Amino acid sequence: MMSFDTIIDRTGTYCTQWDYVKDRFGEPGLLPFTISDTDFMIPEEVLETLKKRIEHPVFGYTRWNHYELKEAIKRWYQIRFETKIDEDWIMYTPTVIYAVSAFIQLITEKGQGVILQTPAYDAFFKVIQDNERQLVENQLIYENNYYRIDFTDLEQKLAQPENKLLLLCSPHNPTGRVWKQWELEKIVALCRRYSVFLLSDEIHMDITGREQTHLPVTRFPYEQIAIVTSGTKTFNFPGLTFAYTLIPDPQLRETFQKKSKNADGLSSPNVLGMLATMSAYQSCGYWVDDLNRYLEKNQQYVKAFLQKNLPAIKVAEIEATYLMWLDLSEAVSDISLLRKKLVSVGKVAIMDGTIYGGNGAQFLRLNIGCPKAKLADGLNRMLKGFEAAAKIENE
Repeated sequence: MMSFDTIIDRTGTYCTQWDYVKDRFGEPGLLPFTISDTDFMIPEEVLETLKKRIEHPVFGYTRWNHYELKEAIKRWYQIRFETKIDEDWIMYTPTVIYAVSAFIQLITEKGQGVILQTPAYDAFFKVIQDNERQLVENQLIYENNYYRIDFTDLEQKLAQPENKLLLLCSPHNPTGRVWKQWELEKIVALCRRYSVFLLSDEIHMDITGREQTHLPVTRFPYEQIAIVTSGTKTFNFPGLTFAYTLIPDPQLRETFQKKSKNADGLSSPNVLGMLATMSAYQSCGYWVDDLNRYLEKNQQYVKAFLQKNLPAIKVAEIEATYLMWLDLSEAVSDISLLRKKLVSVGKVAIMDGTIYGGNGAQFLRLNIGCPKAKLADGLNRMLKGFEAAAKIENE
């Protein structure tokens, strides 16, 4: 059985997080806790599946629309989420963001509004704005280190006829929230009342805390709804580019297929991504359970380190994902200075919360999807950055 403590050198693999850290932070060689992939090896079963396929010397066009893939996805939803899905709902997409862009184009017209709960994954801002739609923010309320939905503001924005789509992130990146059943029921009811399409990005669905339960939005009675998701985030093979969407409405499914296959030419998927997804869903539920327990220990380690060394940093209550949301508002007076010192003194790269909108400017997003030894090194580097910033502030 694989140990999540194993250190794997990712440099020299054209890795975004390690090889190209200079592109975002201005310096090479930083210890990165940035883009949301992990430093863990994929499950052994998945690796063996890929090795076996690579031994076959022909890599021709591939069909995704077959029983084995759909059955693997259906079974995963039944076992992990106690949710039944219809195999006809399943449609291929190379990435979650491609599907988000496609739905925005299919559901809305240029100039119309897409509602997004902020802070939010920064790619959402780009895909909305570069499709020439209006970004309509429903800012989450932050109180006592916890985020909740501002339903009064949400309803006001859903009621505006120019706003045609709500882009939900469930579980939520970067705040780590798992939306409760009553919250999802209320969201769906409001979307139904105002005839707003509900698009839910559920790529973080498998990475949840011990007491948390992810509920796919297709459990709730509403036809104008779709899920976009992938196994790549969970099992750490995003470089194989394979995702899927669940579309209950048959007319929308047909429209989505025409756009992706005919207009955009996406008929043949990455065979390795498809096989990796099938293998993971068929054999690796135990691996996800082990991963979640390991991440839980990493969370505890970070909290204990901060409590001992940087007690003024508050951690937003994390219910899902391997991304910790660190509130600096009471820890430093000049956050921009701190960001510079983390790089120049600490030699560590941690995502600046400013890019996520909402109240993100007072946060750092720390990726804890890594061996504990790397995390310990990174936290000590972060401490050096804080000490350097505090020294300048106190002079």
